Amino acid sequence: VQKGDMIDTKLGQWKGVNDFVFKASRQKIDHYNFYSLVYDPMTTCGCCECIAAVLPMCNGVMTVNRDFMGMTPCGMKFTTLAGSVGGGAVTPGFVGHSKYNITQRKWLVGDGGLKRLVWIPKILKEEIGERLKKRAAEIGIPNLLDMIADETIGVTEEEILPFLTEKNHPALSMDPILG
Repeated sequence: VQKGDMIDTKLGQWKGVNDFVFKASRQKIDHYNFYSLVYDPMTTCGCCECIAAVLPMCNGVMTVNRDFMGMTPCGMKFTTLAGSVGGGAVTPGFVGHSKYNITQRKWLVGDGGLKRLVWIPKILKEEIGERLKKRAAEIGIPNLLDMIADETIGVTEEEILPFLTEKNHPALSMDPILG
């Protein structure tokens, strides 16, 4: 697929991609954004490695990998999330992605990028930890990994918010993620 002309640099939208998506979706979807989970995010297949979701109370996002079987702060387990957002629909507030996509420079950059990550399962944090540390240093927050909650801190927004506040997580001082 040729990207074609850039339509929106912040959210990651191209004319060529939109044209392809429109045809491939049988005219059901006319556009989507590669760099946002809030504004017309990419469609998601239920077989993705991870799913990111907005956590409005924490002004950030969480992501969960399919290997994590527990509850998450968005109130759903991975299997429920996959069933809810999979199937090729645009689902604002949620997007599927790979594990290593989290550490790419463009990951959710339309919504604030890595600075918005407030919760991730401990097993995934450990797996991609070195990449996360490197990426966090690039954005000027070398201790970001220590500011990100996991299931040992809590599995609800109410449980993790005090931790994020104590750590002075950057998401808490950013513009509202929804609005």
